[in-house]
Amino acid sequence: MILPGSTIRVKNINDIYYGVQGFVQRVTDGKAAVIFEGGNWDKMVTFRLSELELVDLTQK
Repeated sequence: MILPGSTIRVKNINDIYYGVQGFVQRVTDGKAAVIFEGGNWDKMVTFRLSELELVDLTQK
């Protein structure tokens, strides 16, 4: 289940953010606002929940 604060990865191969990890800011109406942080920039992008997958941070 994708909730605010979750770490996700974009799994839609047709998206320019494919494979990029981010943090879920909010979830509304089947969509999630995801924050990407990269060095000197931050970007918030909205995705359908079906385009995202949870990242298991417990794996080494």
